[in-house]
Amino acid sequence: MKLDLRAPLIYERADNITENDFKKELIGENKEILLCYALNIQESRSIEPDQDKFLDSLSFIGRKTPCSAQNAPNSIIVALPAGKYLFNQCRALKPLDREEWLYIAIEQQKDGLWERHSPDSRLYVRYLLEDEAFVTQVFRLLKE
Repeated sequence: MKLDLRAPLIYERADNITENDFKKELIGENKEILLCYALNIQESRSIEPDQDKFLDSLSFIGRKTPCSAQNAPNSIIVALPAGKYLFNQCRALKPLDREEWLYIAIEQQKDGLWERHSPDSRLYVRYLLEDEAFVTQVFRLLKE
């Protein structure tokens, strides 16, 4: 599906969290996590990307908490920019793990390329709690 995000989602950069120690305890009422990955340029344009080569590097991890806004002057700010995106989400009893959201991201790319969209070479993964369910969202910015 396509999503038109009208305003950026702002996060505090969380250099103390790594991809390997990410846990669902970091997600809760008014707590969110945003992961941003650079994608392998060749694989990010392929209708049949290689899952093992798809992700290039983790650009940042952002965290939103009730006190993030108060800490903002002393923090590095990262964002999910406003724009038009390919978008998918999954509601579950736990946050999706890397294998699960990576599968969604690759299927999202296949569908987007099939529909002649031109997605950017960055992937955003957002984790949040909504109506007592964990939500994992996958975003790819569309080039205009």
